[in-house]
This record gives sequence, structure tokens and C-alpha cells, in this order.
Amino acid sequence: MPVNKLKHSVMWAKHRLRSIWPQDTVILNSAKSNGKNVLLSYITRPFIVRENDPSFYSHTNTWECLQIAKIWLNHGFNVDVIDWDNSSFIPKKDYHVFIDIHSNMERLAPLLKEDCLKILHITGAHWRFQNAAELKRIEDLYIRRGIRLQPRRQVPPSNGIECADCATILGNKFTKDTFAFAGKPLFSIPLSTTIQFPYHKRDFHNIRNSFLWFGSSGMVHKGLDLVLDAFSQLPSCKLTICGPVKNEPDFEAAYYKELYRTSNIKTLGFIDIRSEKFQEIIQKTSALIYPSCSEGQAGSVVTCLHAGLIPIISYESGVDIDDFGILLKNNSVDEIIEIVKDFSKKDGTMLEQMSRDAWNYARTNHTREKFSECYNNFVTKILMRKLD
Repeated sequence: MPVNKLKHSVMWAKHRLRSIWPQDTVILNSAKSNGKNVLLSYITRPFIVRENDPSFYSHTNTWECLQIAKIWLNHGFNVDVIDWDNSSFIPKKDYHVFIDIHSNMERLAPLLKEDCLKILHITGAHWRFQNAAELKRIEDLYIRRGIRLQPRRQVPPSNGIECADCATILGNKFTKDTFAFAGKPLFSIPLSTTIQFPYHKRDFHNIRNSFLWFGSSGMVHKGLDLVLDAFSQLPSCKLTICGPVKNEPDFEAAYYKELYRTSNIKTLGFIDIRSEKFQEIIQKTSALIYPSCSEGQAGSVVTCLHAGLIPIISYESGVDIDDFGILLKNNSVDEIIEIVKDFSKKDGTMLEQMSRDAWNYARTNHTREKFSECYNNFVTKILMRKLD
């Protein structure tokens, strides 16, 4: 595809942005340039649209990619940005730092000078773990119900961590452990959030039997099948489902009865978290139930913590929940049934305190300010060459 010759030149965060769109490189020149260059293989869209664009609220990666570039610019580095799936880019200048999220590290690392610092920015569990975990969930569903569905979250193989010098990682001990085999320094960066809610007091005595499943693509990967199988046996407990179910017609067909013809289950599909409808849902809901099989750090969980929902989640969700949530041990239908039954009998005052603790934890640990602080600390440390 020929390069669009229309060039946008605007002042941005005291740095000069020159972008060529589509399918090319966004070039950012630092106002206090030290003459060194960073190549960032992530997403170019944040540098093309305005920060009030809806995409800045649909996924944390939009703002986070923008902020990563800003931090390097503030340290005096010029930054070139390409898309993570750009398979044709060839470096034409000397890069002192190369950052990639998955697909380009192995391809581009040999083309860069030997002393270029190569950083993998990890946003999910290692591909071997994730692919195996999802395939096991698919097989477990077949054994349980005789239903054979397509995997939706398979990740292409990559030796990115093997090629990198170090990595930043969105996740907790679970996520880090899937990369530990490589023996590379791993720096934890907390997931940010696309939204913060004020804390709203709820009547937990009356809503303690109301639960939410909230996720994106990969219904089996994210455990919706397990949740549906459990709640179809829990008529006194209510479940609301917010996620793009219709994008997976094989799953929707297999679970049509549970999704649309079970009285205690309400399927709403995709929902805008900034909408009044979402506010109404969280006001009438006590807990998030999310038995995902593999994540980096689940954005849906972080969003719900900000909403004051009590997390009932898998270890593989990658979010620490201390004592304000419940960690699933084996993610089975029977376990979910027992935990939901027990939860719906808990004292409302105790649930109120767990909700406040969840909200406070999110406000302390999962904000844009915290992401910026931690990533800037990482860059400072890297520039001092302290990789241990």
C-alpha cells in the first residue's frame, strides 16, 4: 500500500509529532533531545487521534502506549512508533532502545546494533501458557457437555523474551512466573484504568445475591461457560453478563438457553462503561465473577474494582485482591456454585467493607498516575543500567 503523503505536523506535549498515516511510522522528536532514539512497537493510533477520542476509554493500551512514548521523550529520547503487527518495517536509523509487545522483537532484534537495549513490554501471560490454558478449557467443556468450540485467544509463537534484555510486565506473580524460565529481569508495571468511579454506597444486604460477569472476547477463555453452568443451577442468585457474546456465534448457539431463556440470567452484550446503564448495573451488583484461564492483568477486573465490586476471580486473572476478594482455587462449576452460595449469605456490613477496600485498592494501585510513576522509575533505573 502506498504511503499516504498527507503529513500531520502538530505540537504535542512540548514535542514535535510528525506522523505518516496509514501503515507507517509515527515520529516524535523530543524538545530536549539527547540525540538518541527509541523504537516503540505497540500501536500508532493514540498518536493520530485526539485524547478525547472514545478509543482512549475502550482499552488501557491506548493511553498506556501514549504515556510510554511521553516518558521516553521527557528523558530526551526521540521516539518512533510502529504497530505491533507491522511486519514490513525495517530500521533505517540507529536505535538505542527497542520496545516491543510481542511480534516484532524476534524479527527486528537482529537488525539493530548490538548495544541497543531491547525491552519486551509484556501485556499477557507467556504464549505457551496462554495457548495451553485456553485449549484445556475448550477440552474441559467438551468433556463436561459434549460441546466443541473454537479457541479465540491463541497467541502466535514468539521468542521475544529470549531475544530481549529485560521486560516490563503488566501483571502480578502469576504473570511473571510464566516468563521466569527465560531468566531475564522483569519489572512490574501496574495496569492503569480507563475510568475511575466515585464510591457509591450500596444496600449489600439486598444485592448480595447479584453478580456480574464482565469481559471481552474469548468466552470460554474467560470462563463464561463455567459461570453459566453454575448459575443455571442457582435460581435464587442473579447473573448479569456484559460482553460481546454475539461475536462468538458457536458459543452463543451452544449456550442459548442459559444466555436468553434462564430467568435468573440476563445477557446485555457489550456495554459502554461510561454509560448510565453501566452505573445502574454496578449499583445493583455486589460482586464480579471472572474465572479467566490466562491474563496479563485483567482490565475488566481492574474496572470492576474501581466500581467497588467485590472480586471473585481466578489466580490467572493476574490481579492481587488481598483479603477484599475471593480467589478461585480450581475454577470448576462446583466450586463456583459453593462460593456463590456462601457469598450470598454473608453479612451486608462485611460486604460493604470488602467493597470499599476493593475500591481503595484500585484507587491506590491501578491509576494512570501510578502507571506513569512506575514506568518512569523503570526508565530511570534502566538509564542507570541497573538491571538486577
